[in-house]
Amino acid sequence: MNSVVLVTGGAGYIGSHTVLALLEAGYDVVVLDNLCNSTDESLRRVQILAGRAPHFVLGDVRNAALLDAIFKTHRIFAVFHFAGLKSVAESSMQPLAYYQNNVAGTFELCQAMARAGVHKFIFSSSATVYGDPVLVPISEDAPTGSPTNPYGRSKLMAEEFLRDLGKSDLSWRIGVLRYFNPIGAHPSGLIGEDSRGIPNNLLPYISQVATGRFKVLKVFGGDYPTPDGTGMRDYIHVQDLASGHLEALRVIDTKPGVNVWNLGAGRSYSVLEMIRAFELASGRSIPWEITARRPGDIAACWADAAKASVELNWRAKRGLCDMMDDAWRWQSKNPDGYSSVVEPGNGRAP
Repeated sequence: MNSVVLVTGGAGYIGSHTVLALLEAGYDVVVLDNLCNSTDESLRRVQILAGRAPHFVLGDVRNAALLDAIFKTHRIFAVFHFAGLKSVAESSMQPLAYYQNNVAGTFELCQAMARAGVHKFIFSSSATVYGDPVLVPISEDAPTGSPTNPYGRSKLMAEEFLRDLGKSDLSWRIGVLRYFNPIGAHPSGLIGEDSRGIPNNLLPYISQVATGRFKVLKVFGGDYPTPDGTGMRDYIHVQDLASGHLEALRVIDTKPGVNVWNLGAGRSYSVLEMIRAFELASGRSIPWEITARRPGDIAACWADAAKASVELNWRAKRGLCDMMDDAWRWQSKNPDGYSSVVEPGNGRAP
């Protein structure tokens, strides 16, 4: 059986961890990435950890001719689609860029897959498609259609045309994975989340305050209807998230059309709880201040992950301490992200 998987956006944070998991599971991997918010250094480090390298193609998922060439050159049997823009705050300022990348990019990719006769597709979606939830925890049958930001709407638009595609042709096997909040890093400290500029996600922001890159953590909103007034989220270790993709790939063979699974830990932590947990892991104090809420943010959400447990035999195994320890190991060993120097061949950052 052919074992080549195409991973778009495979040099990014979640993509690189999933590429590593695929290589370790015995798959061959082709990575397509335009490196607009990532670096191929992540793939060099993946090679150190896996003992073999993915095949890397520099390019954009919206380039139809390039996609056709990739499918012609490689005997790909499945596609994992991570390529896209992912900042809630940025999407409110640049909505057209988000629709162009996240919607049009997915459309072009599916067209190329159809031309090549490849119908196994794992789509990187988001819990933002649920909008501001009426009830928590959030199950897969919770209402969608009212995301609070363009990022969430772009993911929902892509989901909707994937659903139509799956209904129109049952040869498609599509897994839609709705992530909650991935954090952490590989325990080696070799690969992790490398944020450029001021991080959009909480844990990289906390980490970079800890290393002194930023003087103070801005907490966006202290008046939410939560126990301490700060937003609450379901955080999942990125390695658990990567393993969920492999389980989805295993299962979709028996599930024609579109299948949706939440990938989350099933509980939430507030911003202030996250700060305190990181202080314990790092042994460093994190100065913080409350500022105005960000557009598009909601008060609280966490997953009902029972469906993934039953159908994928998957659950989040790593707890908050693991996430914090691994995130701090990555940040402390790589204060400049992937610009930090790593000795080749030893599997560890200095």
